[in-house]
Amino acid sequence: MQRRNFLRKAGFLTTGALLSHSTQAYQNVTPIQKGDHVLILGAGVSGLSAAYMLQKRGVAYTLLEARSRTGGRILTHTIDKDTGLHVELGAEWVGASHKRLLALCKELGLEVEDHSFRFYSLLQGQYTTPDTYQPDVAWDKKYKGLLEGFLTKSEKEKKRLDKIDWWRYLVSQGIPDRELEMRELNDSTDFGESIRNVSAYSGISEYAGSSANNEMDFKIKGGNTQLIEKLTEKVGTDKILKNKKVTHVYQENKQVRVTCKDGTAYTGHKLICTLPAVAVLDIQWNPVLPELQIEALQQLQYARIIKSSVLFTERFWKDEALSIVSDTLPHYFFHTTKNQPGSKGVLTSYTIGDKAHIFSRLSTEQKISRICQSLTPAFGDTESLAEMAVCYYWADDKITQGAYAIYDVNQWYGIREVIAQSFKHVVFAGEHIAEWQGFMEGAIQTGEDAALALIG
Repeated sequence: MQRRNFLRKAGFLTTGALLSHSTQAYQNVTPIQKGDHVLILGAGVSGLSAAYMLQKRGVAYTLLEARSRTGGRILTHTIDKDTGLHVELGAEWVGASHKRLLALCKELGLEVEDHSFRFYSLLQGQYTTPDTYQPDVAWDKKYKGLLEGFLTKSEKEKKRLDKIDWWRYLVSQGIPDRELEMRELNDSTDFGESIRNVSAYSGISEYAGSSANNEMDFKIKGGNTQLIEKLTEKVGTDKILKNKKVTHVYQENKQVRVTCKDGTAYTGHKLICTLPAVAVLDIQWNPVLPELQIEALQQLQYARIIKSSVLFTERFWKDEALSIVSDTLPHYFFHTTKNQPGSKGVLTSYTIGDKAHIFSRLSTEQKISRICQSLTPAFGDTESLAEMAVCYYWADDKITQGAYAIYDVNQWYGIREVIAQSFKHVVFAGEHIAEWQGFMEGAIQTGEDAALALIG
């Protein structure tokens, strides 16, 4: 998805600013004392970033991870062992504006490579190339004006935008029907659901401060899991305990005690919780979380997305930077093995919302067939070139039950700050409360900020 940090572009935040997300959430946090131990729930990129910040400041910590692996929603998969071709089943893009992620990659010796695309379309069986697509000139000019005007809106005006959905706002601005269809298809790939389920504030802030490529700029060379592996090395594998599903969190006096499903227990002085909403709600908190915070967590939805990567014996699409938005069930396609050598290649289908649920219930063979059928108007019969496919439906993930958070009408200003509020010795982090919401950047930002808030 992909929330843009329009505040930075507008000059309200300085590049690399720390504690840039919801500093209100840390108002009642008492800094740790010398010798204190911090527990961190979740060894995704947010939890690992928090641990790395604590490690650099000499603070003791322990990470508890429910999965048998680290990385959370960053998941690189080698789809062809003979050639080494790999795909991202989770987080895909590093944006040009993602300063903290880019700085972290540089610090860890990781290289980012171009992962931008040219946009084709397949609508009602008609294949259109970037060179032949003709946008509505008048609407294009007005839309750019709306984005520019947003950067100077008052807080009151922004809150008003949060009260209506993005689809209705565009209609109220006179968007032509053809352009509305394109915005629905394109923007829903960012949010993971229909733009009728996104507030106008979330929609317009998504694009008002975006990079030229809409933050679809780079990926980490060798796969995004390289970041997880480097962070794990820095943090220390001995500090990460896997298969530790937390069931209870007790806050007693100046300590936090955590018990896990396997019966083990751990004690610390502070706790950083980087878990997604459904996992937070699955924990029994003693004392219980504030009622408003529980209600806010219950209201927050996560995008239903399935990524289906098909390995083809040849790159019949020719354009290495190919991506296609379509009105078919597979929805959006892109060449995910761009910059990876070899004659074989992978097209990934990115399907959202109701379509993702329907698509997820097909067999792998049926998924391949539907993807190839959708591509027929552009490339003819390609099913004979399909070698295999790997798919991941994030709504079926037991820990996240979705790919990333999505803020509906009245929610960005209504529940985000409530969810982010610290509670006694606990501070929260994760992409769902970040200004760069939905991105690796947001997860890193909030993880680092939570650690810095405890350090004081």
